[in-house]
Amino acid sequence: MEDDAPVIYGLEFQARALTPQTAETDAIRFLVGTQSLKYDNQIHIIDFDDENNIINKNVLLHQAGEIWHISASPADKGVLATCYNKTSDSRVLGCAAVWRMPKELESGGHESPDDSASTTQTLELLCHLGSAAPSNVACVTWEPMGDGKKVITLADNHILLWDLQESSSQAVLASSASLEGKGQLRFTSGRWSPHHNCTQVATANDTTLRGWDTRSMSQIYCIENAHGQLVRDLDFNPNKQYYLASCGDDCKVKFWDTRNVTEPVKTLEEHSHWVWSVRYNHSHDQLVLTGSSDSRVILSNMVSISSEPFGHLVDDDDVSDPEEHHTEEKSKEPLQDNVIATYEEHEDSVYAVDWSSADPWLFASLSYDGRLVINRVPRALKYHILL
Repeated sequence: MEDDAPVIYGLEFQARALTPQTAETDAIRFLVGTQSLKYDNQIHIIDFDDENNIINKNVLLHQAGEIWHISASPADKGVLATCYNKTSDSRVLGCAAVWRMPKELESGGHESPDDSASTTQTLELLCHLGSAAPSNVACVTWEPMGDGKKVITLADNHILLWDLQESSSQAVLASSASLEGKGQLRFTSGRWSPHHNCTQVATANDTTLRGWDTRSMSQIYCIENAHGQLVRDLDFNPNKQYYLASCGDDCKVKFWDTRNVTEPVKTLEEHSHWVWSVRYNHSHDQLVLTGSSDSRVILSNMVSISSEPFGHLVDDDDVSDPEEHHTEEKSKEPLQDNVIATYEEHEDSVYAVDWSSADPWLFASLSYDGRLVINRVPRALKYHILL
């Protein structure tokens, strides 16, 4: 089989929630949450065996409700958080909780269980992430590089910082803030920045992006009308501290420098419908993934605004001959941004894309019909970046 060929897995349920198992850096593993109104919902643990190009899966029951968002602890392989819908008194509530998977499934590299012997296992509820007043939780974001003890939830117009205590069995509200303004303000998504000692979080509500300082829970910056329509997702550049990407229903992906928010540094207009998901590669930040309701996944090379805008830097020591060195000195023009590849393995809206936390060249995408596709960065580009 060709190395770059996609590997496809069908969940047999509708799904929109995807995350890599962040704390697992040795084996390629993704977690997918289902959305079913008729059956018990599930979390599929997807282990990708890249030597044999096959997917192994284990299924955990998530009986609490249909899963809208899933995120994995940065420190503990066995712990994850979900946002899910539950119906109570004929009202649908968006709830959030922290769970632990069975001990034997914590590490990656599992094979699929033998179907005849397989019993579906359940998640252990550690704690709910909810205040006394019922509210709709849109997402849970963990403190990056942290010990897995701090999470932020975005619920309606509130941003809530929780301390997980007693082995995550208790969530204590540490601080909170609220959006003020006319109309019904509601957060749609948020990300915790890995920079500034992890003291900053960015959120999206309607067409606005905001930055918050987690120490004072005060607003640091605000980008009004960041998109022409609803902002769906955002992500921080892992290697450039002020850089943030956002995407939305105006079909655009925008890149921002949060020190100067009057206009985006760059705008991508490659999708023909709403863009639901944007993710920077953790190691090579010029690689940016997006997924959209046009059912396509696009891998872009945003090298001009990356941490290495002139490509791979050559050390003086690497060049022995000074004459040769003279010709080596290319004009210091940043490399050109371009679309590396468009992936068309999906036939439905792609709600989530994400990079593996174990292999920087591998990514997964998930469409609403429950199709999970695992793809690799094209080999030629990989070697171009490395060499």
